[in-house]
Amino acid sequence: MELLFCMSVFDLSNSFASFYAQKVCRLAEFYPKDIKGHNLIKLESQLDNYIDYVRKNDGFKGLVNFVDLSVKLVQTNRHTLYDMVYLLLKLVLLLPVATASVERVFSAMALVKTKKRNKLGDGLLDDCLQTFIERDIFFEVDEDDIIESFMSSRNRRPDKK
Repeated sequence: MELLFCMSVFDLSNSFASFYAQKVCRLAEFYPKDIKGHNLIKLESQLDNYIDYVRKNDGFKGLVNFVDLSVKLVQTNRHTLYDMVYLLLKLVLLLPVATASVERVFSAMALVKTKKRNKLGDGLLDDCLQTFIERDIFFEVDEDDIIESFMSSRNRRPDKK
């Protein structure tokens, strides 16, 4: 919940009324591998200039979502000037996609790993899940190509004479 609360710092309504530098810094703490110590100091120094710029620039007034904000930052070339803010914005945009992907895999696992298939090894389970999740792609592959690929990669014992 705190992560979502901190993500709201990029809310565009009322000229970024919900923007608080402390929330941005707290958001950065959720991504320690991406924003290390010296980058946190850099982020703090960018925040005041960033919020002043976006509040005063008319180009940022009509924006309605985070995607529009990130696009506008790139269009105005401010993503290089406020690179740490832009990095956090990209991470905020990535979170829903990553979450949905994980949920999709767990839903597929419930269908693939049944009681009868409970003892599947990790490798076989991964293969079954991948073919199930990406079944649209696998339906386009010719069965003869699969058989040929399997037969060519199969380890064969030498014939005994």
